[in-house]
Amino acid sequence: MARLKLGPLVEDKPIRVTVELPGPVHRDLVAYAAVLGAETGQAPVAPEKLVAPMLERFMATDREFAKARRNTPGSRNPGSRDHI
Repeated sequence: MARLKLGPLVEDKPIRVTVELPGPVHRDLVAYAAVLGAETGQAPVAPEKLVAPMLERFMATDREFAKARRNTPGSRNPGSRDHI
């Protein structure tokens, strides 16, 4: 089995955000949580717990975003997690 892009989730101080997802995206999050749980040997997490790590991973691997961020005066350290 191929490794997922997300690894085990780390608890952090949450900030509440309300978002509406299309049904297929929610079903995919539920399925992803089940696969992630099986891969890590843990119980599946709630799908909403996957959104932040997925967004974080997406932004961390977006080269154009990183370049734009480096070129923006006053931007925070790209390695800092407090920008989320």
